Amino acid sequence: MKNILIKNARIVNEGSIEEGDVFIEDGIITEIAASISAKSANLSIIDAEGNYLFPGIIDDQVHFREPGITHKETIEAGSKAAVAGGITSFMEMPNTQPQTTTLELLEEKYTIAERSSWANYSFMFGGTNDNLEEIKKIDPKNVPALKLFLGSSTGNMLVDNEEVLEKIFKESPVIIAAHCEDEETIQRNLQECMDRYGDDIPIELHPKIRSEEACFISSSRAVALAKKTGARLHVFHISTAKELKLFDSKKALKDKMITAEVCVHHLWFNDEDYAKKGTFIKWNPAVKSEKDQKALLKALIEDKIDVIATDHAPHTKEEKKNVYTKAPSGGPLVQHGLPAMLQMHHQGKISLEKIVEKMCHNPAILFNIENRGFIREGYKADLVIVDLNAPWAVQPGNILYKCGWSPFEGITFKSRVTHTFVNGNLVYKNFQFSPFVKAERLTFDR
Repeated sequence: MKNILIKNARIVNEGSIEEGDVFIEDGIITEIAASISAKSANLSIIDAEGNYLFPGIIDDQVHFREPGITHKETIEAGSKAAVAGGITSFMEMPNTQPQTTTLELLEEKYTIAERSSWANYSFMFGGTNDNLEEIKKIDPKNVPALKLFLGSSTGNMLVDNEEVLEKIFKESPVIIAAHCEDEETIQRNLQECMDRYGDDIPIELHPKIRSEEACFISSSRAVALAKKTGARLHVFHISTAKELKLFDSKKALKDKMITAEVCVHHLWFNDEDYAKKGTFIKWNPAVKSEKDQKALLKALIEDKIDVIATDHAPHTKEEKKNVYTKAPSGGPLVQHGLPAMLQMHHQGKISLEKIVEKMCHNPAILFNIENRGFIREGYKADLVIVDLNAPWAVQPGNILYKCGWSPFEGITFKSRVTHTFVNGNLVYKNFQFSPFVKAERLTFDR
C-alpha cells in the first residue's frame, strides 16, 4: 500500500473548516497539519487544490438486495455506486431472501461482502415474531443493530406480536433500529382506496394511505416502549412534522437513548413531486407535504434529528412502472445522496459542517463504530474530496446503479465527489474506479 499525502485541502471536521494537509500511512491517518512535507519515496501526493475534504460518509440504512434479489442489485454493484457518492461505510438491512434472521445467515452476508464490497460494511440483524433466542446471541462488537419492521414494507418482516415485541425491547443486546408505520391504519386506508380505484390508485394518495397518523401511532408506541423497557432505540426515516415532538435536542448524541434519522428523499421531495415522478418516488414511509419537508430540515438543523441516511432501496424500472398496488416502494440513492445534500448547501439550507456531522460523525457516535467517521490521527483513512463548483447532470450514462435509473435523473448538481479513499486506498477519482481492493468489516466499541 502506497502512503498518501493530501495537500491543500479545506478540512471539514468536528464543526470547523481548516486549511491543511493529511498524511496517510498504511491506511491510517497519521498526521494532520497546516503543511506536511513529503516523507518517503513510496508516496503518492494528491493536491486537493482548495477543495473540501470530508470524512467518508457512513450510511446506516441501505438495501443491497443480496442474497436472493440480485436482479435489482448486489453488494458489489451497490457498494461501487456508494463510493462514487462518497460513502465509505454502510450498514445493510435484513429483508433479503432469505431474511437475515439467524446468525448463520448473517455470517453468509459478511462472507459475500468480504470478497466483493468496495466500501466498508456491516449488516443489521432482523427481528421477527419468533427469533428472540437468536437475537439474544448477537455479539454487540460485530453487529450494529437489530432492525425491526413495525409496519410492513418490502420483504414482509412485520413484527406485530406485542408480547414478543416487549421482550425484544427488554433483551436486545444492541440498538433497536425501527421502521415505524402502523399496519392497521395503513391497511384500513389502503382498502378504502382500493374500494374506489381498484389496483390503479393515484400515486398522489400514497401519503394518505401511509399517512401521518400511521407514522405517529407506530413511532410513539416504539418510543413509549423504549422508555418503559430502557431499550436503546433509533427510529429510521422520520417523514412527518408530528413525529418530531417525540425527540429532543437537549442531550448530546452520546447520551441519548432515543434517536431519529431522516432520509435524503424526505428532505428533497414533497407530495407535489408525485405528479412528475409518479411511482418512482414511492417510498415507505411516503414522501409527504412541503410542511413536513420543511419541519424535517428544521429539526435536523436543531439536532432533534441526529442522522441523515439514504434508505437506498433499488427496484427495476419495470417493477416501478406498475400500478400503485404492484409498484414496490424504494429507490436508489447512494450515488446521489451527498451531491443532493451539497445542493441544499448551495441553496443556503444547511452548512457543510452540519452535513458532515449528520452523515459522518453522528453515525459513528450512534453505533460506536471504531476509528471511523472523523478526520483524526489514528483513525482509518476513509476520506472524500468534494469540489463544490463542478456541475454535472444526472443522466443514464453516469448512473451506476444496477437498476439503471435515479429519482434525480435530469437534475444538474453543482457539486461532485472527485476522490474517495477507503482504508487509505484511492478507489474512485473523477468518474473512474481504481482496481478493486477489498474493504473491511466494521467493528463496534461496546
